[in-house]
Amino acid sequence: MDLFEKLRRNLGPIGSSSVEFNAHHYFVFPKLSGDLGPYMTFKGKQVLNWSLNNYLGLANHPEVREADTQGTADWGLAYPMGARMMSGNSDMHEELEQQLAEFMGKEDAFLLNYGYQGVMSAIEALVDHRDVIVYDAECHACLIDGIRLHKAKMGEYYKFNHNDMASLEKNLQRATKKAAEKNGGILVITEGVFGMSGKVGSLDQIVALKEKYNFRLLVDDAHGFGTMGATGAGVGEMLNCQDGIDVYFSTFAKSMAAIGAFVAADRDIIMYLKYNMRSQTYAKALPMPYVVGAMKRLELIKNHPELREKLWENVRALQDGLRERGFNIGDTQSPVTPVLLQHNGGLPAATAMVRDMRENYGVFCSIVHYPVVPKEVVMLRIIPTAAHSLDDVQYTLKVFSEIYAKLVNGDYNSENRPNLAELAEVAVSGSAAE
Repeated sequence: MDLFEKLRRNLGPIGSSSVEFNAHHYFVFPKLSGDLGPYMTFKGKQVLNWSLNNYLGLANHPEVREADTQGTADWGLAYPMGARMMSGNSDMHEELEQQLAEFMGKEDAFLLNYGYQGVMSAIEALVDHRDVIVYDAECHACLIDGIRLHKAKMGEYYKFNHNDMASLEKNLQRATKKAAEKNGGILVITEGVFGMSGKVGSLDQIVALKEKYNFRLLVDDAHGFGTMGATGAGVGEMLNCQDGIDVYFSTFAKSMAAIGAFVAADRDIIMYLKYNMRSQTYAKALPMPYVVGAMKRLELIKNHPELREKLWENVRALQDGLRERGFNIGDTQSPVTPVLLQHNGGLPAATAMVRDMRENYGVFCSIVHYPVVPKEVVMLRIIPTAAHSLDDVQYTLKVFSEIYAKLVNGDYNSENRPNLAELAEVAVSGSAAE
């Protein structure tokens, strides 16, 4: 079979002629324009946007914009040229690493070009075929892909049930036996905040298990960095177990509203990673404007707690309001706010509801459906930020009450909807030619 023919036969929903699935540029790959913030433009209309991981509102903060502009003017986007190991290192890269390490309470840190590839490469570098990985069942795709690299080296791995310490301990027992057979070590991988559910990882309980088992702990705290803990140093700080996190990872793409990432750990472990992380050894250094911009962002996180306080004021108002109105938002303990809506209209009703929200109410948030959630459930994922206002929250609560009443009433079911072709015409127009 021709390789491309096989791919064309397996396009799945994206190749379907069904209007419910023909959603490129509408439900998936949407295009938001205008200044990054609570109000942006979608399909020519202003929408209240709850779909940016701009937790602290730094994307358009005047000091950040000034630092980004000045950094680009001073250095351009090319500097430094080459990989860090060869010709792309600088004092400013190392200064930012020291600032990040100090903020996280670690000996050293290593700047990464991107979060996804960076943490994959860190996992691959930390373990070899003799070692065993034990990971949470709901780990992010970047962590799973890092584990797949371990699998490719014939490494062993075990999965424990999400935040289930009994399951973790059972798998640690298995891992301990296997590691002893292979003369290897154990790496436990989990997250600080799970980005879909908003749940906080049980880091303090995992760290406590170190008294019984010999393992090292890697935590991806992408959603916790800047938002959680007394100073914003993440879930480890929040749960008073930061010292027990052996390898701390976060991206700049959330609270920092930027490009890049970092990993923090003991100085000798960071030195090992600098010489063994293939995604960094063979990649150009993070351009200087991003380094300068990250320094300014970190300064604001450290010195302006009111940004985090405003974020949490909005989070509490939104989440309390949703609960008071009877909405199921799961067990979130973070700004991530999933709204789980029970209905029997299937995906067509769910997409019609989201289109109603965007076109008629001017509210934009992400939709998540089966298989991430059960078939009879649709999840609307809301990301509050410090840039939102309490008026934004109150309006959104009103909208959610109204659209859910319509959903339960069956207004979005096919027999009660207007012409489906008209209903999805915006989505179809963006994808038919592509």
